Amino acid sequence: MRIKIHCQNRIGILRDILDLLVDYGINVARGEVGGEQGNAIYMLCPNLINLQLQALRPKLEAIPGVFGVKRVGLMPSERRHLELNALLGALEFPVLSIDMGGSIVAANRAAAQLLGVRVDEVPGIPLSRYAEDFDLPELVRANKSRINGLRVKVKGDVFLADIAPLQTEHDESDALAGAVLTLHRADRVGERIYHVRKQELRGFDSIFQSSKVMAAVVREARRMAPLDAPLLIEGETGTGKELLARACHLASPRGQSPFMALNCAGLPESMAETELFGYGPGAFEGARPEGKLGLLELTAGGTLFLDGVGEMSPRLQAKLLRFLQDGCFRRVGSDEEVYLDVRVICATQVDLSELCAKGEFRQDLYHRLNVLSLHIPPLRECLDGLALLVDHFLDSASRQIGCPLPKLATQVLDKLGHYHWPGNVRQLENVLFQAVSLCEGGTVKLEHIRLPDYGAPQPLGAFSVEGGLDEILGRFEKAVLERLYHDHPSSRQLGKRLGVSHTTIANKLRQHGLGKE
Repeated sequence: MRIKIHCQNRIGILRDILDLLVDYGINVARGEVGGEQGNAIYMLCPNLINLQLQALRPKLEAIPGVFGVKRVGLMPSERRHLELNALLGALEFPVLSIDMGGSIVAANRAAAQLLGVRVDEVPGIPLSRYAEDFDLPELVRANKSRINGLRVKVKGDVFLADIAPLQTEHDESDALAGAVLTLHRADRVGERIYHVRKQELRGFDSIFQSSKVMAAVVREARRMAPLDAPLLIEGETGTGKELLARACHLASPRGQSPFMALNCAGLPESMAETELFGYGPGAFEGARPEGKLGLLELTAGGTLFLDGVGEMSPRLQAKLLRFLQDGCFRRVGSDEEVYLDVRVICATQVDLSELCAKGEFRQDLYHRLNVLSLHIPPLRECLDGLALLVDHFLDSASRQIGCPLPKLATQVLDKLGHYHWPGNVRQLENVLFQAVSLCEGGTVKLEHIRLPDYGAPQPLGAFSVEGGLDEILGRFEKAVLERLYHDHPSSRQLGKRLGVSHTTIANKLRQHGLGKE
């Protein structure tokens, strides 16, 4: 058990506390001083149980200078360790810590994948085994200062390395403890420059608003962003729900606090629960001894974005509802209540009200999430801004690839305008990136635009194209009449709908054997 003793910072108070614990036979495995002014003592007591703590609490609080005693889930050093692991794990580029003997001390997941080993196998591996003609300790001793953009070869691939020496407050070379090495692929420098430039546009400025419909959505979002209430964003895949959520976060009073995102779709219930709420020390077999912080705690004071919320399990829905109502939750395997101030923004591709009607989503949770709501339209409803959006993505792609801005053949825009875009804006961006990478001669042509046929609307159903033109047109005509006759069940109504005489329609219906019933 871990306990926190809120106390006065006076000489001898720790001895008084330890004397009492010794009298009760309580072993202290580890202790730390915390608090802003050293006004808290944290202790890890493996053999302390709840009943003993209840008996000890009044005696501890009777010690002069002790203000309160409570059970906690983590020691301060454990929390820092978990936060550091979470931050390093979130980085997509390799980061390694190297000692002055040239051995790797620690690495993040991306670095372990690069080296082809597990993260726990990294410590002690010589860097020279993977890096060619690169003596990092000697380089650090010679420079004693940060180095950026050094070209190095790791496992045959060229990287640009940033080297940050680990030094004490003294400047002698003997005080050097090693260095932190950050690697960036040299062949993706253009992409890195693009992303750096992209970060200069933050919030709503990063959302392209060439369409009138999309501009109206952004105007609504600007008004909702400062309101400290749950927000539900609805929209098809690829419409930019997370981008809009980030913009709302940055435009809110929480804009300088963390923004964390979790995609609930496809995650097993147990994994989603530990990712969101974390778990206590030794919560289950294989768990870390010190436990794990969930995204909620890492987001304290900021905004949590939950994508695919419609696919949450009933258990997680209940736990999320309790947090939205009371502002508290329990980590998996822990009975400690954690209170947090976090704004929740959710996104969904499905209609949550329909799921509620089917009993697949909690109505009380839906009403909690739907305090504020935004609907992002699909790309096929925003085609008035397609030309400007295409120009924007061509410019972005050319910057990432590092090539001159290509021109667009006249037929290409017409083809893009008649496509149904099941993947919406994200699909358009990817299609144009591929087209820029394929084109030669500085012009994107029709053959460079590769669009899959899946998801294409079939308004008249599937009909055969076998036979001559008259047979094909006959089948097409029959399909049209079959579809419309259901809503216009007489020759007069159908003739008026199609702009021909009712006699013509009667003959056509008789010819195709329709409407006899």
